[in-house]
Amino acid sequence: MNASSADRYGFRHFLRLGWPFLIVIATAPGATAGDSPGVKVLKERIADNYPHLRQLYEHIHTHPELSLHEEQTSQRLAQEMRAAGLDVTEHVGGHGIVAILKNGAGPTILVRTDMDALPVTEKTGLPYASKIRVRDATGREVGVMHACGHDMHMSCWIGTARVLAGLKDRWNGTLVFIGQPAEEIGTGARLMLEDGLYRRFPKPNYAIALHCDSDAPTGQVRYTPGQALANVDSVDITVRGKGGHGAAPHATVDPIVLAARIVLDLQTIVSREMNPTDPTVVTVGSIHGGTKHNIIPDEVKMQVTVRTMKDSQRQHVLKAIARICKAAAMGARAPEPIVKVDDSQYTPSVFNDPALTNRLMTAFRRVLGADHVHERPPVMGGEDFSRYHQGGVPICIFWLGAVAPERVEQAQRTGQPLPSLHSDRFYPVPETTMKTGILALTTAVLDLAGK
Repeated sequence: MNASSADRYGFRHFLRLGWPFLIVIATAPGATAGDSPGVKVLKERIADNYPHLRQLYEHIHTHPELSLHEEQTSQRLAQEMRAAGLDVTEHVGGHGIVAILKNGAGPTILVRTDMDALPVTEKTGLPYASKIRVRDATGREVGVMHACGHDMHMSCWIGTARVLAGLKDRWNGTLVFIGQPAEEIGTGARLMLEDGLYRRFPKPNYAIALHCDSDAPTGQVRYTPGQALANVDSVDITVRGKGGHGAAPHATVDPIVLAARIVLDLQTIVSREMNPTDPTVVTVGSIHGGTKHNIIPDEVKMQVTVRTMKDSQRQHVLKAIARICKAAAMGARAPEPIVKVDDSQYTPSVFNDPALTNRLMTAFRRVLGADHVHERPPVMGGEDFSRYHQGGVPICIFWLGAVAPERVEQAQRTGQPLPSLHSDRFYPVPETTMKTGILALTTAVLDLAGK
């Protein structure tokens, strides 16, 4: 920044104050009279970048790609990062990208975004809604949608890199921006780490990320120190029987009836085997069997998601599922079911480093305002961001409010829930959500690596 622009932004005052003393009262992501000079600079930089980032956001939203197929998305992100002056490596753990910005001696900070979309047919009615349809891994034709906010995450990620690349006189260290594939199936972080993320590139002193919050008003940030998200396991069950004519059930072993029994028996794991103070979820999300009204099939396939907070819980529940399936089959004279835990989609629970989390939230309160930063309880969702804790790296993922405040107020008043993440009707409010996300991520980096 030259002298004239420094005067124009009041930046000399910013330099005198230093980042830790930027005490502000902010009620919106746009610059306000109460902002310190340094925060005004950040907000003006973000505002300058917003038109480009808004176009990028709509492009990504309109062109979503499923997990492990993020080819065009990763290419676009790599292009954006190179244009911002970062050194980019592609194809890390599949379609993952690593973009590095070095600026002298200092801490190494990892900033992650996820890139993949979901097999959901969009029903938001937005002018830039996705109309993409593809075949999934099973050959079924599905719609594709960024129903979990990853398009917003990517836009905030690019915006943060662009802003920080222009403020190199305010921080020292190395920034490692990673674009991660396959978060939705709990695979991408593991693939990137196995491909040498912490060996081939600088290992971070801190790892940070954000995630859209479908319950919080835009302009707010929410956080959970310590245990924040659950272990996630995917279990595939094949219930086996002996098929035959629907009019002669006595000559068959009906796997549909057996599957129904198993679905009910699985609910007793939570209600009768787990300590009520230990949150646990066992949900049968998919069940398929049979081809016609009057044919009893040979098998039924079920898919189960398991959520636990403790490793001891996890092991108990997985063993209980296998035990219940086997016992039900024995009682029905059926062959033993096949129960398979899909280790490739296992996601460890997220533990936000308390010291790091509290440090960042203190910085957020200074910049966003204390009334815009709120603690939230742990939830049973999962995030493979947890894997970046490998080797003892402190991590923090925080939640970015994404919903128009009036919609949140209406939902609270009427009791009608808002569209959740993964809903075909979920979408973030673009401008305030993006500007708040960039401001928060930029603040986090400057707090950790500021001069």
